[in-house]
Order: sequence, then structure tokens, then C-alpha cells
Amino acid sequence: MANDTANDLVELEVADGIATLWLNRPDKRNAMSDDMRTAFVEALEHVAREKTIRAMVLTGRGKGFCAGGDVAGMERRIQAPPGEIAFNGWTRQQGVHHAQSLLHTMPKPTIAAVNGAAAGLGADIALACDFIAGSEAASFSWAYIHRGIVPDGGGMYFLPRRVGLPKAKELIFTGRKVEAGEALALGIVDRTFDADALVAGAREWAVELSKGSRTALALGKTILNQSFELSAQQVFAQGSQAQGICYTSAEHRESVLAFLARREAARS
Repeated sequence: MANDTANDLVELEVADGIATLWLNRPDKRNAMSDDMRTAFVEALEHVAREKTIRAMVLTGRGKGFCAGGDVAGMERRIQAPPGEIAFNGWTRQQGVHHAQSLLHTMPKPTIAAVNGAAAGLGADIALACDFIAGSEAASFSWAYIHRGIVPDGGGMYFLPRRVGLPKAKELIFTGRKVEAGEALALGIVDRTFDADALVAGAREWAVELSKGSRTALALGKTILNQSFELSAQQVFAQGSQAQGICYTSAEHRESVLAFLARREAARS
């Protein structure tokens, strides 16, 4: 497997068309620093544009998936001059939202392989993926409330869509920890694997998810991501446009010709 990123804070390995992106601050439980976010964005942009990559698995080195935002960054924020705190915070939020948007809109399947604690922003990062796989060591918490803030990585958007609005409110209002078994029961986790088989299992799942037409996957995912906010007529309209593009794709033409050839061979 090749390492495609130079920054040690994030490692990107690609094999057989599947990218594995490792958050790599194990001594800090992979807490997201500003430097790490910069490397994370660069890796996501690479995965999105590289045509040979068909799907991505996101996981963490060491015992944690991601412990959330870096505490050093929080300390610098509260020590800033009062007149700069709001704008500094707004600027930082633009970076957080850019990274989360890149992950959410990735035009290929994504799986978070949660190997340990996913807390705060770490839990939101997992939710921004299409699917979540977890080991028995996985846990989730939206503990922003304990720091006097609200979920800023998309948790208030993603979590209700997985667990329903009342349960999302309960988890966000209390900030309590959700262990692996409860996470599976609630629908936060989609599949579970033994700890030593988590990444391999997620990669096999990624292969399964990405066998189809890249064009159809990208367009279908884009529309599905918006389907809760759009009317039926809007989804139909976007689907019609996407289908028109699919009709012109090489994947569609090749699959139809192969089907017709098999049918003709069966008749003869």
C-alpha cells in the first residue's frame, strides 16, 4: 500500500481502489488540531479527485477514533482579546465546515471505521460518512454541552437523521457516552466487527459498495444527501437530470451491451 500524503498527522493508503485514511495523533486520541485539519482537507480533496479510488475508509491510529477538537486550540481561543474572539471563532468554523462538507459530499462511498472513542467533533466526523462500522471498543458522545457550546461539525444535522429528533436531543442535551452495543441498537453504527478485523472488514464492505458505476454512485449519493430537504417533485427532477447523464456514461453503455450479448448467447 502506498502512502499518498506527506503530513504525518494524516496517513492515506490506497490499495485495490480503496483508500484508507488514518487520523494519526494517537497520543492525543487523534484530536483534530488546525494542522491536522489542513492535512485532512488535502487528503479528502485527493480522494475526491483521484479516479482510481472508488471508496474510502476513515479510521484512527491507536486507541481512539477522534477525541474531538484540540484542547490547545480551545485555550488559544479563550485567551484571545475579547474583540477578536467572535471573528476568530467564525473563521475557525469555516475551516471545520469546509472539512465536514468535503467528507459529506465525497462523490464515492465513505465508511467511518470507529476503533475507539468518537467524541464531539470526532462523533460528527463519523456521522459525515455514509456508513459507520464499529468495534466493541467504539463509543460516541456529543459532549459539547460540557464545554458550553453546541455541536459544530454537523451533528445537529446528521444525528437526527440517524436516531430521530427526540433521541438526538437527549444525546446532545446530556452529552452522555453511547457504548458500542447501544450505538448499534440506535442506528448510529451500521455494522460491527471484532477490533482486529475492523479496518479489513470496512475495506471489504467498501469494495462491495463501490462495485457499481462511478457515475451513478456519485449522482445518486448527491441526490440522496438532499432528499430529506427536497420535495418529491424536486427529487424526481434531479433524478431525471442525473439519469440523462448516466445514459451517456461508458459504464451504462458497456453494461447494456454485455447484457444484450449474454441474452443473445442464451438464445443460441
